[in-house]
Amino acid sequence: MSPNMPKTPPRQIRIGDTWYDFDAAAKSMGTERAAVIRELIDWYIREPGAKLPDRPAREVVTSAREMRTRKEAG
Repeated sequence: MSPNMPKTPPRQIRIGDTWYDFDAAAKSMGTERAAVIRELIDWYIREPGAKLPDRPAREVVTSAREMRTRKEAG
């Protein structure tokens, strides 16, 4: 397997513009969206030892949303 080939295939879901806010929030916590989603799924299906991931401060999300809105407005 080549280094750039992931072990699992990508899954597609529709989320909307909050996806970008989620990205900023995950990055502020030193992680990425996929890792947070995997943690949430493990917790949801009650995998042994699974815990909810830590959440960022609300200001991280509101700031990211404001910047995105300004950028979209031109």
